[in-house]
Amino acid sequence: MITTRVFLQASPLRLAAALAGALLACTAAQAQQVVLTVNGEPITAFDIEQRSKLIQISQRKTLPRPEVIDDLINDKLKVGIGKRYKFEIDDGEVNKSFNDMAHRMRLDGDGLVKVLGQQGIQAYTLKDRIRAEMVWQQIVRSKYQSSLQQSEKDVDQKLESRKKDDGQTAFEYTLRPILFVIPRGSPREMVEQRTREAEALRLRFNDCDSGVPLARGLRDVAVREPIRKSSADLAPALREILEKMTIGKLTAPEATQQGVEVFAVCAKRELKSDTVAKREAQNELFSERYTAASKKFLNELRCQAMIEYKDGTNAPPVCVNTR
Repeated sequence: MITTRVFLQASPLRLAAALAGALLACTAAQAQQVVLTVNGEPITAFDIEQRSKLIQISQRKTLPRPEVIDDLINDKLKVGIGKRYKFEIDDGEVNKSFNDMAHRMRLDGDGLVKVLGQQGIQAYTLKDRIRAEMVWQQIVRSKYQSSLQQSEKDVDQKLESRKKDDGQTAFEYTLRPILFVIPRGSPREMVEQRTREAEALRLRFNDCDSGVPLARGLRDVAVREPIRKSSADLAPALREILEKMTIGKLTAPEATQQGVEVFAVCAKRELKSDTVAKREAQNELFSERYTAASKKFLNELRCQAMIEYKDGTNAPPVCVNTR
């Protein structure tokens, strides 16, 4: 009894540390608790928490927990059917897509990992989402290839239904990418400096014949081969920018993974055989058919799935039985 009393009096810090360790272990165990399985694949409480956070920052909204679980169930089904059909995406492809996403946010892969971490999200949470969507796109396109194809009649009917002017002319642009190179790992100040240099070139750049040699003479600047883009293939925002551009001028600087990039608009010609409205109608028609096929197939998978909640409830999957 004396020994026990002396130990407790002499070791309060040790006791507190032991209690804290036990609490952390308990919290970790709860996080890794399997909430349900989808065809034998587990979904943990931590998975649900991570997906919820990802949806909050990517969609700017908070979903109820059952909807977050539904989202995870769908991804398990997509990846699972991918394995059955031998449509599996390797880590390299997922990482490339992850880095491309970072690039659109003017970051590199490590930068996106850091941004996610600041929100309490582990990188694999987004990568799992990317993998599921990449697999699913391949499967739906392959399985429903014939129904996704469009005839001229289909496109014409879509144009009529949208009541668009089919005479809206498309243009082909000839662009010269000009890159102000920034070595990997350079400080943020380097991006600002190179942006200022790009803006200075914009003021001096009056046409491609004289401006391209001028750009080539600058330090650590790469002038790439011309590229041609139809306005019908461009995103609406970029199309609007180019429509307002003067031929022979440079676009505003944009930070990329390699440095700061501008585009010289060297030429613009009318494409009389094509129209923006027609291309938009084709894209919209494909999107509608893809979405319908995707929903149909995912519903079939949910109807067939074995979804088991670990509280002992075998909840039926949410699906519409079309038989």
